[in-house]
Amino acid sequence: MIWRALILGAATLAYAAGAMAQGTGLRRLTDRDDLLGWEAVGRLELNGQGFCTGSLIAPDLVLTAAHCVYDEAGAVRPAEQIKFRAGLRDGVAIAERQALQIAAHPGYSPQRRLGIDNIRHDVALIRLSEPILSGQADAFALHSGRDYGSDISVTSYGMGRAEALSRQRQCNLMGEHDDVLMIDCNVTFGSSGAPVFSQVGGRGRILALVSGGGNYRGKQVAFGMKLPERVAELKAQLRRNPVAAPDRRIKRIRVGGGGSAGGAKFVSVGD
Repeated sequence: MIWRALILGAATLAYAAGAMAQGTGLRRLTDRDDLLGWEAVGRLELNGQGFCTGSLIAPDLVLTAAHCVYDEAGAVRPAEQIKFRAGLRDGVAIAERQALQIAAHPGYSPQRRLGIDNIRHDVALIRLSEPILSGQADAFALHSGRDYGSDISVTSYGMGRAEALSRQRQCNLMGEHDDVLMIDCNVTFGSSGAPVFSQVGGRGRILALVSGGGNYRGKQVAFGMKLPERVAELKAQLRRNPVAAPDRRIKRIRVGGGGSAGGAKFVSVGD
């Protein structure tokens, strides 16, 4: 079966009006005990223009979808327009940090439709202005290898569930093509960049990020990508273009409140 037949009506899932949720099985992480172990997943605030989901993979590095860091004009947002709110729950975050540096994968093009090549490269790294200590939020490791384990899960924010993380403990891998995974996880607008976890051994590892959603064999699915190579390339990009952290003795003015959600760009899938 060729790829053209696999994807129908895919869209990026940064927050905006509309819906793409399906199925059941989501559990809201309401209490502090519910959130335990998932604090490193947070909401990315986009200068009051929407939000995505992101995850710590190091104390000062947040992993998310590349399309989340572009504005409507197709330019990478200024770092000061992005804020990471780790473990946000009903207005209270475990920790909040401003973005300092952004690396979007050069293989992703905001001008192109969300076809297989864009999904495969829809990855970005955000370096934070200050690390989040492991005692507050313990960063996740990436999955590597072919063994995805028996349990695949997703933890995300989204439209209609924007104020707290929701976790779906089990999804199914529906297909795989050219480093792109199709998973029947329950995702919606705002779930862009959400971590898809594999459970192999102990704590879950990030297998993929939610890039977009669409239909596969009559079911709504999330599309994600394999990560180790993409993330290694992004880390090298950050090292090549270092940005000095701000002097903490100087009070900085932050741009944007990040509390509300507005429009975001949506694209149809292409080849």
